Amino acid sequence: MMCLYFVCFVWSLKLKAKINVCRYIMVLTAQRQSILKKIAAVDLGGSVKCFIDCLAVEAGLAENTILAYCRDLRGFLEFCSNSKIRRTEQIKPELVNDYMRSLSVDSKSEGTVKRSLVAIRMFLRYCKGTGRIQDDFASVLDGPKLWQRLPCVCSERQVLDLLRAPDIKEPFYFRDKAMLELLYATGVRAGEVANMKISNIKLDIGYLRCIGKGNKERVIPLSKVAAEAIRQYLENLRPSLAKSFSEDFLLLSRTGRPLSRIEVWRLVKKYAVRAGMPRNLTVHTLRHCFATHLLSGGADLRSVQEMLGHVDIATTQIYTHVDQNRLRSIHRKFHPRP
Repeated sequence: MMCLYFVCFVWSLKLKAKINVCRYIMVLTAQRQSILKKIAAVDLGGSVKCFIDCLAVEAGLAENTILAYCRDLRGFLEFCSNSKIRRTEQIKPELVNDYMRSLSVDSKSEGTVKRSLVAIRMFLRYCKGTGRIQDDFASVLDGPKLWQRLPCVCSERQVLDLLRAPDIKEPFYFRDKAMLELLYATGVRAGEVANMKISNIKLDIGYLRCIGKGNKERVIPLSKVAAEAIRQYLENLRPSLAKSFSEDFLLLSRTGRPLSRIEVWRLVKKYAVRAGMPRNLTVHTLRHCFATHLLSGGADLRSVQEMLGHVDIATTQIYTHVDQNRLRSIHRKFHPRP
């Protein structure tokens, strides 16, 4: 009976996902609208706007990814305007390389330069496909080599201190407690937990549905502790926060509006400082902790990849290098000298 209920739950999630994708495509955020207005006022702005529309409608990229493309291409357009470039046919490899060097001179990080180059490559391939340029030289553009940095991870004891940081005497204790437990129990991103709907969570069977980057859907198990924290919040606090415009969002602010991604980051920082944790701890640190602690507990890499929503398992594989106890045990087991 439970298996049948779970299958029906998954099918209902898929139907809701299709509806949400349609709504997502139709709605432009205020941030994107603002940036596109500025882009339209610059030479080549019309081509870039068509490219951004293509990313939103056809590629199905996440809103934050589209905003990043907008910002990166806006900087490139300003550089083209200063270089007297008025048409897409005038864009040459030398121009792009000069722009990359200008970013380095401005002390931009290697990651920023690399991301800008990716945006320009995608734009040039779009221009080639739509006949705006004759030659596709995107593949010959080389960016900086990036060092692979290991993610910052806290110990299990530190995470428990963070989860205990909210004070029950505080007015938003139940909401903040549920948010922290949800972040660590599922490894969801800040934007994903901010957009979480009550209808996406099934407390009775311990699962939730998450819509991640590119509107990709995944189903994640929910621990009993996290489920209980969410239940306590739904019973004791959310009814008093909810307004007519709150819709079905799980986490609400004092005004009844859904918490933004920035507010989620701010709350995690607040409780991290209270728990005496590193100042560089972020929401994504809890995601790293979720993955690393699962792997150190014996979870297989493929399952962790599915729960995190990674397309490439190589992205998940980085967490195998973080667990020092695991690496030490492997070294002791297989190295010929003790």
